Formats: sequence, C-alpha cells, structure tokens
Amino acid sequence: LSPQFSGLLGTVYRRGNLSFTRDGNSLLSPVGNRISIFDLKNNKCETLPLATRLNIACVGLSPDGSLAILIDEEGAALLVSLIGKCVIHQFYFHKPVHSVSFSPDGKKFVVTKDNLAYLYHAPGKKREFNAFVLDKTYYGPYDETTCIDWTDDSKCFAVGSKDMSTWVFGAERWANLIYYSLGGHKDVIVACFFEENSLDLYTVSQDAALCVWQCDTELDGLKPMPPKDAAKEKKAAEDDEELLEEPKAEEIHGKADPSEQETRNKVKYSRVAKYFFNKEGDFNNLTAAAYHKKTHLLVTGFASGIFHLHELPDFNLIHSLSISDQRIASISINCTGDWIAFGCSGLGQLLVWEWQSESYVLKQQGHFNSMVSLAYSPDGQYIVTGGEDGKVKVWNTSSSFCFVTFTEHNSGVTAVAFTSTGYVVLSASLDGTVRAFDLHRYRNFRTFTSPRPSQFSCLAVDSSGEIVAAGSQDSFEIFIWSMQSGRLLDVLAGHEGPISSLSFNPMKCVLASASWDKTVKLWDMLDSWRTKETLIMNSDVLVVAFRPDGKELAVAALNGQITFWDHENAVQTGSIEGRHDLQMGRKELDKITAKQAAKGKSFTTLCYSADGQSILAGGLSKFVCLYNVKEQILMKKFEISCNYSLDAMEEYLDRRKMTEFGSMALIDEGGGGDEGVAIPLPGVKRGDMSYRHFKPEIRVTCVRFCPTGRSWAATTTEGLLLYSLDSGLIFDPFELDIDVTPSSIHKTLSQKEYTMAIVMAFKLNEKKLIQEVIEAVPSSEVDVVCSSLPDLYVEKLLEFLASAFETSCHLEFYLIWAHKLLMLHGQKLKTRSVKLLPVIQFLQKSIQRHFEDVSKLCEWNIYNIKYALAISQQRGMKRPAEETPGDEEELDSDSDYLM
Repeated sequence: LSPQFSGLLGTVYRRGNLSFTRDGNSLLSPVGNRISIFDLKNNKCETLPLATRLNIACVGLSPDGSLAILIDEEGAALLVSLIGKCVIHQFYFHKPVHSVSFSPDGKKFVVTKDNLAYLYHAPGKKREFNAFVLDKTYYGPYDETTCIDWTDDSKCFAVGSKDMSTWVFGAERWANLIYYSLGGHKDVIVACFFEENSLDLYTVSQDAALCVWQCDTELDGLKPMPPKDAAKEKKAAEDDEELLEEPKAEEIHGKADPSEQETRNKVKYSRVAKYFFNKEGDFNNLTAAAYHKKTHLLVTGFASGIFHLHELPDFNLIHSLSISDQRIASISINCTGDWIAFGCSGLGQLLVWEWQSESYVLKQQGHFNSMVSLAYSPDGQYIVTGGEDGKVKVWNTSSSFCFVTFTEHNSGVTAVAFTSTGYVVLSASLDGTVRAFDLHRYRNFRTFTSPRPSQFSCLAVDSSGEIVAAGSQDSFEIFIWSMQSGRLLDVLAGHEGPISSLSFNPMKCVLASASWDKTVKLWDMLDSWRTKETLIMNSDVLVVAFRPDGKELAVAALNGQITFWDHENAVQTGSIEGRHDLQMGRKELDKITAKQAAKGKSFTTLCYSADGQSILAGGLSKFVCLYNVKEQILMKKFEISCNYSLDAMEEYLDRRKMTEFGSMALIDEGGGGDEGVAIPLPGVKRGDMSYRHFKPEIRVTCVRFCPTGRSWAATTTEGLLLYSLDSGLIFDPFELDIDVTPSSIHKTLSQKEYTMAIVMAFKLNEKKLIQEVIEAVPSSEVDVVCSSLPDLYVEKLLEFLASAFETSCHLEFYLIWAHKLLMLHGQKLKTRSVKLLPVIQFLQKSIQRHFEDVSKLCEWNIYNIKYALAISQQRGMKRPAEETPGDEEELDSDSDYLM
C-alpha cells in the first residue's frame, strides 16, 4: 500500500479570503496552493487532497456549501466539490482575478479582473458540457476592481474599484437600473455591502472612511425591460451569433457621468452620511472589512492589527481590539453573526473571535520562518516542530491543531526530540542552549548549557530518556548531560569538523556522531574510554540514523550516497546512489542547469520506517524518496508540492522570462501592490521602501516515520506535510480461497462458528466485513474465540482493533478483545516484539486517547455529584449514607479499566 497525502499542519493561513460554510461551524482557509477546512464545533482540521498550480488568491463558496471556486495568482480556477473533495472542472481566466462571489440564489457568480466584472452561470444547476458559461460583461470602473457584494434576492450586485468609485449593476437588464456609479471617497474602495433586502449601500475605503448611500427605490421597484426593447436586443444578439461560432456574452457599458436623458426614470442614490474610523488622528490603512446584514454588524481590520466592531447605520462603536501586530488581510463573519474570522498573512495567523463573550474560538499560528526539524511522540499522537523563528510547537495529529508553543529560545531551533515517555520535549538551538519542556505543566523545566558558548546543530536522547547529547557546529565537540540532574557529564572531543548529526542506538547505550570531517564515530556511553569505533567515509557526512532494532546504521554523505553499516563489525553492508533520484529544480537566478546543479546535491535528512525495511530520504528538492533497504532500490518518489509560486520547482527555465538584459525574475514586481511599496508622489511618505518580493525555495528539511508505522511526516517550505496509509478503498486479500465469499462468511457466522468466520473475513480483508463479524461475537464468547485463533491472525486482529478504536463507539467491547488477546497470546507476541512494536504502539495510541477523554468525563461527573450533594446538604436534606462512595467507586473503576 502506498501512503497518500493526508494533511497539512504547521501553516493555517497564507493569503486570500476566508469563508465560513453555510452552517457557520466550519471555516475555509487558503494555505498556499491548498485549502484547509477548520471544523470549529468538533475541533478538527482537514486539508483537501487537491492543489492549484500557484498560491490561491481568492475563494468563492456556493450558498449551499457544496461547491467552491479556487482561483490562483495567475487566474487559473478549479471548481471543487466540497462533498466529494475532488476537482470537477478547470478553467483559465487568463489574468489575475481580484474577487469571486456567488449570488445568494446560487444561479450566477461574478468574477472581477482588471477593471471589468464578468457574470457567469453557476455550474451544477443543470447538466452542461462547459461548467463556466459567460452571461454578461460589465464595463465601468477605470482602474482595477477590488470587491463584490450581492443583494439578497440576487437582482443586483455592487463592485468596488481602485479608482475610488463603486458601481451598482443589474444582474438582469432592469428598465430603471442597468448601472449606477457612486463616488464620495478619496482612496481605494476596500469593501461594499448592501443592506438587508434593500438597495441601500455602505462603502468602505482604504483611508478609513465609510459612506452610507440611500436608494430611492426598493428591490420590488425594479422593473423588467419592456418587451419591445427586449425583443430588439434579442434579435440583434441572434444576428451576431450567426456570424460567430459560439454565442457572445452581452456587454454592458457603464458611464461615470451619464446624460440627463439617460438618468430619467432611473434609480437614484444619495449619500446620507460619511463617517471616519480614525478620529484620534492616528492615520492607519483600513485593509479588510465584513458586514453581517441581519445584526447590522460591521467589522473592519487595519494594517496595524487593530479591528473595530460598529453597529450600522448609526456607526456606534461596540469593540476596538488589537489581535496582531501585522496587517489583517481577510475578515469573515459566520451566518449567525457570533463568530468573526481574521487572517493575518504576515505571520500566518488565523483567529476566530466570539465577540459577545469576548473569547477566542480558534487561535492558530504557524512558524514565522521555515520549519527545520520534527519528531513524533512514541505513541504517534503528537508531533513537535522547531523553526528558524526560535519557536517549538506541539501538534495533535488527529485534530491537526497546535496546542502549545514554547518561545524560550532566542535563536533558531535546529533539532527537536521526544523522550521515551512522550511527556518531555527537548530542543537544541543556535542560542547555545538545549531546553527540556514538560508537556504536563507546559513549562521549560531544564536548560542545558556548555562551559563555553556553542551553537548546537543536532540533538539526541537515549532510549531511557536519561542521557541528552548535543553536537556543536563551532567547537566540533559533543556535550553529554544528565536529564535527572541537568549536570554536564562529559564533553566528547575527537571530530575535526562541525558535528552534523547524532543518533542513539535504540537497543544499546551507543551514540553515533556524524561530522564534516568525513567520519562517523561510535561512542559507548557506559565505557570510560568512550570511543568505540570510527567509520571512514569518502565525503562529508550530513546525517546518520539507526535502524529501530539497532542492528544497522544508515549514513548520508555530501556525495549523494546513502551507505549502510553493520556497526558491530564496522563493515559496510550496502549503498544507494541517490543523487539522481533527488531530481533538483532550477532556481530562477541560477546560472547552471538543474542537471549540473544536481551533481553537488545530496540528502540532508534520513529516517527508517517503523519495521526497518524501508528508509525515507529528503533534501533540497521537491521529492522525498522511499528506498527498500534490503534490495537497495527506489520504491516510490513522493512529490511534496506542485506549487509553482515556490522557487526551484521547474527543471528548465521558461525562455519567455529571459530577456537580453537577463531574467525577468530580477525585476521587483512588489512596488505598488497591496503589500508592496505604494508608488511615491512628491511629499508623500508611505509604504516600506525596503520591501522586496522574493520566492521561497522548495526544500525538505526533515522527514520522520510515525512509530505506529501508518504514516510519515516531512517539514517543508509548504509546512508540515503528513502522508498516511489509507487502506479503506483498496481490495487487498490475504491467502484468499475460492470458497471465501461474503455470503459464505455470513453463513458461517449464522452457524455461530465465530473463529472460522473471523479467519475467512481476514482472508477477504474487507474492513466493513471484519467489523461486522467481530461485532457479532457475543462478549461472553470472546475468551474462547481468542484462545482458538491461529497465531497468524492474532497480529492482524490487533492491527484491526487499533484502527477500529479510533472511530468505534463500542469502547468496552473492543477493550475486552484487546485485553483477552494480549493475556492469551502475550508470551508468543513477545518473541516477535520488534516486528509487532508499531501495531502495539498504534493500539496504545488509540486506547490512550480514549482514556484521556473518558477520565476527563469521569472527573467532571464526580465533581457534579459532589456539588449536587453539597447543595442538597445546605438545604437540610438528609444525605443517604451509602450513596457517594458507590458512585465514586463506579466512576473510578471505569477509569481504571481504561488504564
């Protein structure tokens, strides 16, 4: 089975607009070229298994929540089904799109690009060959369009522009409203909003001004075109179509100053009020806004990270709070008006704020700079990451949320590790410290330092969790500390170059250290002489890793080779030439080709799989390679990204980007953009003149296999990517006979031959069928079935129980199965402990998660019972003597059983 992309952690928001789903419980957030859905009710996050070619610039969500249009920076669009989580249609708009919005009835959608607005028929309402059919093109604004809003009945829509005007267009050709232009602002229009069931309009501009526009006509007062005019237009359109191969969309040309004759008997707007947000005079750009029509709530975000809540139309200030020190790039309000989502692209922050209770529903932030290292907890439930921003973050793999961030380091974190207990996280940093963090109390309880300040480049902790080792990149020494006392036990000298990697043997107290001096040294921690062996390499050594059973050592060197060693006898057992498998891309400013550049490239991170049969390798490339260790062949290459917004993605440079003066990439296009430098005029002080546009380079900094053997993770430029085995959709039989069919299994089950039915179900290997058979076994028969089960199927049943625990509600029933299997077959399983370790850890992870959930519930129930009893005593009621102890014992026994 091949692992599939299953999730993106470590990055929660990049750029683009946030959107709440129809029920208001989930939030769609663009993360680079992917889309993540945050389920705020169930506290889970899911990244859809699809991607655009470049970073997503805007997202349009259909009113029923089943479809989404994702448009990237160059205008390439994907029509996505959020139910099937797949791409339905691809379309290219040819130019960057600023915004996209579905009509409330779901029949049309508007796209704005350049100074035009395009009205399309929405896909999905009827079967059509082309999902994107252009209906009308609207001309009017002189500069780029910025925002869209629809009336509640989908009759009209408004478009804001950078030329400081707002245009109201009719979605149909109304006799009294074809187009209308509104001025009144002195800066770019950031947002425009219609009032509920009305043509009245609010417009918000970048200089923090709000205009209130009143219309002299209600929505019901819009008159359809007279039949004569409509017939004439239809005939003219048909004549045009005869000349063209395909029907041409209708064009509506708006004028900023129409003649008096053109405005006669037409809808008229008047400005009722104009309000300013910055009354104190602290000039601050308004960057985002959202309006909730039912509650008349206006939310505005500013470049300094402050947001305001106002009640319209009276402009009463409800809240003014600062949530970040970076510009707020996007705001969205859910359907009930309770939750407000904010996205800050500068720091990659995503916040959901409940304004009435003034509390956070969600507060997530990725690493500000790139992630450098990661480590799995022993049960595979958590992942710890370290970044160049000096932060250490711990993520929950099942919910994909970060639940604790440690900020004690003053410089970039170079390595992280979990101890064998899973409750202590260690991190090494360039600030000269190794810190230990407690995951019970969330505090830094140990800080290890060297006698002379050293920059630590790598870290290792032994299997007991007692010895901590860190390698220095400037003094070429390895420092050994005691976790218990925090004392420096020893300094290992001998290397003649910076220490690049450290790894402890999982089965013995032996440390392997790799260095740029072309050697790998093995140190015995229990021997006073320390150095046990020195392995000589042909090139500088970059990374070293022990196999989980401790019998083999893998070494990756600068020449692109991975070599395997029997470290007991200091004999090389095999090698893999991996340089060409990396398949480097060519950077935009590279002078040499990717093929030539690949000669100097190598793997910078290695990791064995949980069973030790495979090895993962990654480096400065968009590929992660999975090799079979025994056969020394490439099994699979994972392409971790298809995002061309990153550098070094393409093997060959595009000739169209090359001019006689050099590459077009040398020209900084950041000036004048939303985040770039505003084009300076005489006397105007504005924008950051030091701003430069750059493309991050694609690279894999660290790969790790999950101890359960079901998934692996990689820290990349994109974020923390998770790949896992999804065996639900694959037919994978095991020792299948011609007689084994679903009907024969059901027949055996009806005859109460449970052991035989389980064996047959495992031969067919259909998950739902196995579940049906196991759940049909009475709990009283579990003991008998377990004792008569062949050894070969015990392991398979344990693996099934571990995966069933994650989703099933039959907690006690599956616990009885696991308990009986381990009690009856424990001794035999112990002999195959190395092979079975991933399965046992997978089972432990599932049970531990349920234990935490149920124990919290038990503690809460005990507290409630005590509280109820205390209240009843206060009221003078007689307390039954035997009631409390019984209840507490019963609740405690539930908790103990899970233990």
